[in-house]
Amino acid sequence: MKYKQTLIEGVFLKRYKRFFADVTLAGKTEVAHVANTGSLKSVNNPGSACLVSPADNPERKLRFTLEAIKSPAGSWVGVNTSLPNHLVREAFEQGVIPHWKKYENFRAEVKINAETRLDAVLTAGNKQHYVEVKNVTLAEVAVEGTGGTAPKVFAMFPDAVTERGQKHLRELMALVGTGHTAEIFFTVQRSDCQEFRPADHIDPEYGRLLREAHKAGVVISAYVVDVGPEEIVIRGKNLPVVL
Repeated sequence: MKYKQTLIEGVFLKRYKRFFADVTLAGKTEVAHVANTGSLKSVNNPGSACLVSPADNPERKLRFTLEAIKSPAGSWVGVNTSLPNHLVREAFEQGVIPHWKKYENFRAEVKINAETRLDAVLTAGNKQHYVEVKNVTLAEVAVEGTGGTAPKVFAMFPDAVTERGQKHLRELMALVGTGHTAEIFFTVQRSDCQEFRPADHIDPEYGRLLREAHKAGVVISAYVVDVGPEEIVIRGKNLPVVL
């Protein structure tokens, strides 16, 4: 997906009140909108390079949106959580997810009960495959021994306790129990990770439920998002999921 406008590189100064970040652009401090409710743990590093998009609407109060922060390892990390659903749909339409090629249609924002909408359902004839999309920015270096090789970097989810995410896993399991297929699809918005793992040290209940969902037949996928100053896209690279 091409950005509507060319992104502007600056320096990330701080994030505050959840939805605001101070950034330096051309020597001037600006306030950017942060479209991310997570903690941004592992990328909330003052002094890092960042990318912001200018607002389409000149009347908007905040003129910029924070799109990415550069990790200490040099990878751009996408932090805008309004994008993954669009990226997933684009990936479906371009046929880059092998196990989705058997489906014919993609429908977004599917209501499954009075309280919950899932991000998508893929269909082929009478078959319905429900998909919930999660955005991943957290990465941590392995602490276990590596036998002299370079340590692995794990993409991890969540970066804060998520009762909503726990609820989605229970609902995906319930759908499988009624004869449908279901999937939790992690969009890893960084290119410096070798594996995906649940962040048990942050939300142990989510990790427990993710393992339970796997045993129940819920598909768990983790696909890398290539983040750059001109485009952001899922090209089909997936990470091994370690539970």
